[in-house]
Amino acid sequence: MKLYLPFIIYFAVISLVTAIVTATDTYKAKKGAFRISEATLFILAAIGGALAEYATMRLIRHKTLHKRFMIGLPVIIILQIIILISVIMLI
Repeated sequence: MKLYLPFIIYFAVISLVTAIVTATDTYKAKKGAFRISEATLFILAAIGGALAEYATMRLIRHKTLHKRFMIGLPVIIILQIIILISVIMLI
């Protein structure tokens, strides 16, 4: 279990950060303020926040009409699961 602890902490932190950034973008969109770029949202997803970003977007109904997100995020999630399983099998 000790070996997995850093990964669990990392994914918890990146998930929290991603959810906050996604919610902030929604707030800014409603206020007409300067938005967080889609590239930033995808980078957060790619480095481990994809599941949190997808869940947050569905929960607050943000970017749910953008195919780029509704297709891209599940693809990233699947790739991350494949990588996680591969790493676990190597350990």
